[in-house]
Amino acid sequence: MKYNWEIEFSIEEVNEQHVVSRMPVSSRMLNPFGTVHAGAIIWFADVTATVLALGTEEIPIDGKGFPLAINLNSSLLGNQRSGELKAEATFVHKGKQVMVVRTKVTGDNEKLLAEITTTHIPAR
Repeated sequence: MKYNWEIEFSIEEVNEQHVVSRMPVSSRMLNPFGTVHAGAIIWFADVTATVLALGTEEIPIDGKGFPLAINLNSSLLGNQRSGELKAEATFVHKGKQVMVVRTKVTGDNEKLLAEITTTHIPAR
């Protein structure tokens, strides 16, 4: 059996301290209960956090310097069946070797769906 699990999202705003992205809810990301699968929410937050951690760095072909997530802590607080999700990532700590990013995922009417904290280190 072949599955096509493409997820559409867009990066809306990027600066040195903040990234905002949006992801429309589609039937491809729903769980058997008809709400957004937790993995899709966490993936969305992780991608948004990684964009912030990457900043303006150019990553060479060998991947050295890419901000690898080494820890991810998620609190799933709500869910929804349709509409759009918004992720906002900000730094908790921005060091040269360790970065900690907090990403808030909200749904319709700014309802808080998840708080996710990720720790990133540069790939060697």
